Amino acid sequence: MARRGLLLILSSPSGAGKSTLAQRLMAWDPTLRFSISATTRPPRSAEQDGREYFFRSREAFEAMVSTGDMLEHAEVFGNLYGSPRGPVEAAMKDGRDTLFDIDWQGGQQIRNSALGRDVVSVFVLPPSIAELESRLRGRAQDSEEVIAGRMAKSQSEISHWAEYDYVIVNRDLDQAFAELTTILQAERLKRDRQPDLADFVRGLNSEFGAR
Repeated sequence: MARRGLLLILSSPSGAGKSTLAQRLMAWDPTLRFSISATTRPPRSAEQDGREYFFRSREAFEAMVSTGDMLEHAEVFGNLYGSPRGPVEAAMKDGRDTLFDIDWQGGQQIRNSALGRDVVSVFVLPPSIAELESRLRGRAQDSEEVIAGRMAKSQSEISHWAEYDYVIVNRDLDQAFAELTTILQAERLKRDRQPDLADFVRGLNSEFGAR
């Protein structure tokens, strides 16, 4: 039966594991569409338009915002970033789900958008703040200054956990992933996401009369 696609939002403080969970989820279900952001920053040497980002001029980006063609957007270090609405709606009509790896501010904007009723939001928490810091240091990618900045920001991010439909505590990655896939499968089976279900049940009822 046909199914209306949903918007799956994953958010967490940096280091809690949302990007790893997003990558595993995409590998688990290749039909998932990952939301590619638009940005006004210039492309780097190996980047391609429509693959890493949709690269747009500031004028074109701001026009999309003014016409409601951007589900969420923010300015970061002088460049605009956002989630275009068109590809998401096209995926929904095809029965495909779109995965967003975004922060609480972006998630809030999407929940308040015209597609808000199609959102399923999941917040990922670390098992402890000490473990969160340990994971950030374990990456061996950031300076002490960057790690300190991420840790300072994490308290504000965690304060928005109650705005989400589901919360996963990432004590163990395999268990957290199992919980995430359970959430997605249950949400896909909701009655209002299966528009052909009423016709299917009418067909079942008609079979009683044919007996």
